[in-house]
Amino acid sequence: EVQLVESGGGLVQPGGSLRLSCAAPGFPFDNYAIVWFRQAPGKGRERVSCISPSDGISYYEDPVKGRFTMSSDNAKNTVYLQMNSLKPEDTGIYYCRAATMACAVELDYWGQGTQVTVSS
Repeated sequence: EVQLVESGGGLVQPGGSLRLSCAAPGFPFDNYAIVWFRQAPGKGRERVSCISPSDGISYYEDPVKGRFTMSSDNAKNTVYLQMNSLKPEDTGIYYCRAATMACAVELDYWGQGTQVTVSS
């Protein structure tokens, strides 16, 4: 069974930073990618970014380009989402999701989510 566990959310002021983690114990990182989604209150889930841990290549959606950075620690089976220059519109529940290599196809494996609130 694939298990994804997010952590690191919290309350931060606009302009601040947070680092989210997505741990995947026992998950074969070399063969899959990890995608971050977020869901703002009253809205659907939107894709934020994706990384292939096997080669470290990452992709970002326009609203977060230049502010968010993904990385992975393959020894720990964990990926990170470093979020800088946070804005109120970044508020939402952040989820990680498994995908095939090169972020080609998203799979039906989700974490439980972690809340990020950007507010003064």
